Amino acid sequence: MRALLSPRSVALVGASDDPAKTASRPQRFLRAAGYAGRVFPVARRATVLGEPAFASLDALPERPDHAFILLPTEGAMAAVADCVRLGIPAVTVLAGGFAESGPQGAAREDALRALLRGSGTRLLGPNSIGLANLHEGLVLTANAAFAEAPLPRGGLFVASQSGSMIGALMSRGKARGLGFSSLVSVGAEVDLDVGAVALAALEDGRSEAVLLFLETLRGADSLRGFAREAARRGVPVAAYKLGRSAEAAELAQSHTGALAGEDDLAGAFLADCGIARVETLEGLLEAPALLRRLPIRPLRRAPRVGVVTTTGGGAAMVVDQLGVRGVTTEAPSAATRAALAAAGIAAEGRILDLTLAGTRPAVMRAALDTLLAAPEFDLVVAVAGSSARFEPELAVQPVAEAAAAAPHLAAFCVPEAPEALARLGAAGVPAFRTPEAAADAIAAAFRRRPPRAAAPPAAAPGEGRLLDERAGYALLGLPHPPCAVLGEGPPPPFPVAAKALHAAILHKTDIGGVALGLRDAAALEAAAARIRASVARHRPELGEVPILVQAMAAGGLGEVLLGFRRDPQVGPVILLAAGGTLAEVLRDRAVRMAPVEPADAREMLAEVRAFRALEGHRGAPRGDLEALVAAVVAMSRLAARPEVLEAEVNPLLVLEEGRGVLALDAVVRVAAP
Repeated sequence: MRALLSPRSVALVGASDDPAKTASRPQRFLRAAGYAGRVFPVARRATVLGEPAFASLDALPERPDHAFILLPTEGAMAAVADCVRLGIPAVTVLAGGFAESGPQGAAREDALRALLRGSGTRLLGPNSIGLANLHEGLVLTANAAFAEAPLPRGGLFVASQSGSMIGALMSRGKARGLGFSSLVSVGAEVDLDVGAVALAALEDGRSEAVLLFLETLRGADSLRGFAREAARRGVPVAAYKLGRSAEAAELAQSHTGALAGEDDLAGAFLADCGIARVETLEGLLEAPALLRRLPIRPLRRAPRVGVVTTTGGGAAMVVDQLGVRGVTTEAPSAATRAALAAAGIAAEGRILDLTLAGTRPAVMRAALDTLLAAPEFDLVVAVAGSSARFEPELAVQPVAEAAAAAPHLAAFCVPEAPEALARLGAAGVPAFRTPEAAADAIAAAFRRRPPRAAAPPAAAPGEGRLLDERAGYALLGLPHPPCAVLGEGPPPPFPVAAKALHAAILHKTDIGGVALGLRDAAALEAAAARIRASVARHRPELGEVPILVQAMAAGGLGEVLLGFRRDPQVGPVILLAAGGTLAEVLRDRAVRMAPVEPADAREMLAEVRAFRALEGHRGAPRGDLEALVAAVVAMSRLAARPEVLEAEVNPLLVLEEGRGVLALDAVVRVAAP
């Protein structure tokens, strides 16, 4: 890994002598950046850009630490084989034409893995536009953005699955006065993935924060391991995640797969790793300053932010953006208002508006000190108006002084105010240019949770097999109404429900496999005949299906969908949603990595809007929410049972407080014996 980011020598395989060609860029960039190591152009000519060239890797005077292969696909494959044969430690491949191009390309990736297996060579790419270690002048990339000078050195490390984004982030960061340690395009991650590369960056001691640009979650275990080490070292991590793959949107065997699409899973996974997932590029660049000051800690409630401002409109923009992201703007408490009054500051309403006081540093400092000392605020945001542009020293001074004593302070400048932003940045104050970026970074910071000490056990191999409803109840152990198979003993007391009982029938109502409210034996027999006939029409291959007879549950206040699945990328997840037949339509849900604790389950309940009706809304009976919490926790603990691949209860009926919950259906898929 040292050879990847800090090589003493590099070979440019397929280097071009034509400055207009992409393959000439790495050599030009290395020289312009002052790279002190040895550079060996490999090409079919005597010189490249005025430097001696070599006909092959075998012709080099020494084995290079790192080879950047600039050849087209087939030539790149042969060059990788040469690198492995010669024991070159690090190889980067620019060429495409691999898995993204179809089955033939996927076969090339398999061939690359076979070449690397058992060797001492690590590969970055293919489809990697390269990397840059700015502190060492190692600009080993074909990204045109690195032609500009000077390159901004600093403490931000970037790992991106998109090659163009390392240049975009560098240029955008430079415009904000930010500096970078290294930037790496990981490409297709055939060998080295985002987690492995970012973990290596932690070792150099120059990376003060890590920015990730993600298109998918390949190598989730590696990313989790990196995040755990970053948290241990106190290095904040922010990620921008895009993309919804068709694979991740598959329905799996239940509603759970459809409801917990890739984006939900990515959000749950990243938060569980302690990684702040942002929604905007500005938020990605500006979040690290805030993340350094806010420790990762689960609040178990909506975050509470206090806002002090010299412009009401500017503060309202921040409040609005925070609100849509689930962050509460808290009004000062009575005790805080009294403390403000003692300082001669009147506080009315949700925000502390000092507009009428003018740009008076003493007033702003007193207001900030009071709010920062108040226990009701997790963070205080200072919003600066026109003074930030025209009198930056007056706007910045009280914020910088207050931030020196209290870490939970951030700032937003309403006008374009580069000098004020630069002063705030120099003072270590998180400062934002837009209300969207401010709210984005704040919400992402509070969503983080401490990384788990270890990942749950991996799933058992294979697609597995489904259990029928009765066997599903037995495995889950959740309370359910009494039931029996028709003809195998006395049915439960009437009224009852009759259901088709077969592991291959997932959604019984879709094929007429359910009858409800049957009040006597005659109604039950008639319903059983109708169900069997309907199943025979829709699924004739199943033959005559058994009928499960189940007591009707009374007194339910609401229906819940509770699901568990093992995602092939991120691992076990638990999903809680508004239940019933409209679960996929409503998409009102909360997702977490499994297992969860009761406090996590309560957070999930708070995120599902439909569950507010279970809180005794307008005098209605209150549902047994603690029983629902216990069911969520119990279902999530299936993560420790690798033989259970997927499970869902829909609906789970919530009864009145003190009466519990009842599972009214169960779908379970387990590993094949």
